Amino acid sequence: MHLHCYNKYVKIFANTFVDENPEKVLKLVFGYNSFRPYQKEIIEEVLKGNDVLAIMPTGGGKSICYQIPALILDGITIVVSPLISLMQNQVEALVSAGIESVFLNSTLSPTEYTKATENIRNGKIKIVYVSPEGLATKRIRDIFANSELKVSCITVDEAHCVSEWGHDFRPNYMEIFSIRQLFPNSVMLALTATATVQVRQDIIKNLRLKKPTIFISSFNRSNIFLDVKAKKNPVDQVLECLKDHQDESGIIYCFSRKQVDELTEKLDRLGYSVVSYHAGLTDEMRQKNQDLFIKDQVQIIVATVAFGMGIDKPNVRYVINFDLPKSLEEYYQEIGRAGRDGLPSYALLLYSPGDIHKIKYFFTDMYDSSKAEILLNNMISFATSTQCRRKTLLKYFNEEYIPSEKTKECCCDICLNGEKTNCDATIPVQKLLCCIIRTREKFGATYIIDILLGSRQKRILENGHNMISTWGIGKELGKDEWFELIELLILQNYLRKEGDYHILEITSKGREFLATRERIFLPIEIHSTNINYSRNVKTKRAEFIIHKKGEQNLADSGVAGDEKYEKIIEELKKWRKRKSEDLNVPPYVIFGDKTLIDLANKKPNSKQSLMNVYGIGSAKAESFGKILIEIISNC
Repeated sequence: MHLHCYNKYVKIFANTFVDENPEKVLKLVFGYNSFRPYQKEIIEEVLKGNDVLAIMPTGGGKSICYQIPALILDGITIVVSPLISLMQNQVEALVSAGIESVFLNSTLSPTEYTKATENIRNGKIKIVYVSPEGLATKRIRDIFANSELKVSCITVDEAHCVSEWGHDFRPNYMEIFSIRQLFPNSVMLALTATATVQVRQDIIKNLRLKKPTIFISSFNRSNIFLDVKAKKNPVDQVLECLKDHQDESGIIYCFSRKQVDELTEKLDRLGYSVVSYHAGLTDEMRQKNQDLFIKDQVQIIVATVAFGMGIDKPNVRYVINFDLPKSLEEYYQEIGRAGRDGLPSYALLLYSPGDIHKIKYFFTDMYDSSKAEILLNNMISFATSTQCRRKTLLKYFNEEYIPSEKTKECCCDICLNGEKTNCDATIPVQKLLCCIIRTREKFGATYIIDILLGSRQKRILENGHNMISTWGIGKELGKDEWFELIELLILQNYLRKEGDYHILEITSKGREFLATRERIFLPIEIHSTNINYSRNVKTKRAEFIIHKKGEQNLADSGVAGDEKYEKIIEELKKWRKRKSEDLNVPPYVIFGDKTLIDLANKKPNSKQSLMNVYGIGSAKAESFGKILIEIISNC
């Protein structure tokens, strides 16, 4: 990425912005008419010199909270960011808006690095991005230690990485506080999308924040539909989702590198535009695949958790968790990469007891396995919840979800079909456990179910299991219902699977259940209609998306049946693709989809009217205004 590539297109702002009014800066530079929740309050605290801890959802506009103060305050703002990709994305977007910014990392050539440091020392730069590892080096600290250089703000992005209770703890974050000692008069702003009470306390303590003002935005991402399904045929479940999102950008998260490679290969064979991303690939290959995805040159990226932190790509329309995440924080971060532009998006979580075993296998290698166990149990509770997913998720972050009349839409798979009730499953469970005991706990789920259904397959007859008392006594349930019941019992620790053949064994809790003859209630319908349920969710989800699209309110005019609107969108996307390739940046750096929608709705015919379009500031109006007006007038 050559940072000078925009200079012939955009105006570069002076070292300190000429206006100290945050609202005017927001409109003139970024093209937004109003702040999102808490942005203005956070900015005001930073401008007063007060430390701030801000917890804002992914896509909630955290970057504005330090970018606007950076333009108003004297000196530079240091932004500590965990990933190179995040730095590059942010700098591309800032430079496109006319703000001189740089990142300092290993991707810069010696010439580029020297030029960047010279510009910092000469006061030509407003925002500098560095990694926590880089910040710890003498080379970078010497740059900031220049007596003539004023550091007005230190921003720590993804601040949850400083906490061992966070889902992505990074030891290097623990050293960030020492940079504050070099600049005792600078203000510190800590930002993250996920932070429980414990994580917040750790952030304040480990970053040495000085009596910080704490802002906690709502964690509710109302534009994301939450869907959770037990794994049956997971690849087929993925393919069904992809059919609903043709020609859209999406992320599929897998637990292991092997699973990433296998799923990527299957999708590629089926003709999907897909690449992979995991730590087993070379740095060059990871960077290449990420760039292809971010620049919309491929539609799908299949990745491990190694991918995604800080990715600013706003038009990700869906996120699929192929395996159960290790914590709700991790899940929230991952689904938050969908719908950053506020447009309707979809999150699908697939889970099975096997996922739990895979995660627990790594607990022995962790610094504190007890913490990991607690985090995982919260994740399991969410996946198996019988109540509204959104309500359950927000409750974990100490937020109560109370939908207003305006936003009373169905927001998850459970709400669409009514909250599940726990049914009395005592008799089926007794039959199942007794059958496992009669066969001496030597067989897997498929074999046990075949016995319950009265199968006369050769293996059962040879073992004499057609003669035991539990043969054929389970015909009130179908095969899929028996599998679902077994999965629930494993999740609730009545059963476990052992060995390579997943032999079913009864736990002490299961034996106690049989001994006491207590009743057991589980979230399962004994006479379920899975096909109708699946169809209902799919239909209702489509209704949800249509409903949400109607709520965007990007312009006063409607678009139904507007052929010119459709033509403008089509031509603008073509132009945006050409321009992004010309400048070697992602299309969204030119303009996001919301801006294209607003352009098509408002159809501006002058530079002044362009400034009333969402996401168009003075720099972009100056750079692209003439061609935009020409495209719109010719449609």
